[in-house]
Amino acid sequence: MTALGLLAMALSLRIVISDLYARRVPNTWLLAGAGVGAVLVAASALSSSFTDILPHLLGLLIGFAALIPFYAIRWMGAGDVKFFAVLGFLLGWQALLPVWIGASLLAGLHSVTVYVWRGVRGFLPMRAMSLQNQISDRLQQRPALQTMQAARQGRVGIPYAAYLGFAAIAWVLWSINGGSP
Repeated sequence: MTALGLLAMALSLRIVISDLYARRVPNTWLLAGAGVGAVLVAASALSSSFTDILPHLLGLLIGFAALIPFYAIRWMGAGDVKFFAVLGFLLGWQALLPVWIGASLLAGLHSVTVYVWRGVRGFLPMRAMSLQNQISDRLQQRPALQTMQAARQGRVGIPYAAYLGFAAIAWVLWSINGGSP
């Protein structure tokens, strides 16, 4: 495993936790990951060839350009776009399509599950709906869930950055276990 792959996995894990918990992608972590990645890419280029920088720069530019339209039409948060660009920088442009496909499949599964659950709830017997409401009320009273809701500050939606992180981790593991990047 390369140092950039390990860095991408560590950053992805941090972003997954943050996005699932608070629906936030901290800029400090993105900047730190990009900064350490820039040092690693520069060191690699100095020891071998400056053409080694090109896949990483293309990954940064393509990653940003690919998702910025979704931010512009308010389908996605800025943190998701920046995280995808940083992943492109760390892993190179070759990783972007598989990571994007994996994340989009996970996000689609999330959406379908939410819509199916909303549809099914209307057909549940009254006793089952009452039980579900009681369980939901009890969960809402848990301090851990209240803390998480407070951390989200009303932000809702699909945790796309978390799904990008899961897909990036899977891609790195796949590429070191016989897949070709």
